[in-house]
Amino acid sequence: MMRKPVAAWRNEVTEILESKVEEFKMLDYSKVTSDDIWNCLKEKVWKGEPEKSLSELIQDIYHLPANLFITYLTQKTWTDSNLQESLDAILGKNST
Repeated sequence: MMRKPVAAWRNEVTEILESKVEEFKMLDYSKVTSDDIWNCLKEKVWKGEPEKSLSELIQDIYHLPANLFITYLTQKTWTDSNLQESLDAILGKNST
């Protein structure tokens, strides 16, 4: 089983990430991108750039829970100047 640093697998898992994007869109997170999911995994699941096999990486992507992803996005928006605007953008809500 070949193991590489997770970043080395990025191009091989594009379709898997897109599948996860579609899953989250069905849960009403309409502005989610594959980069958002990848960055969440890097910061919350794969801390420290571990080496993984392709199958382990795919499993991690498919098993990323929505609540962990939303927690990641929320923490990310705390550094923004307008928290509500950022949350609305993430959740796909129109400003009024």
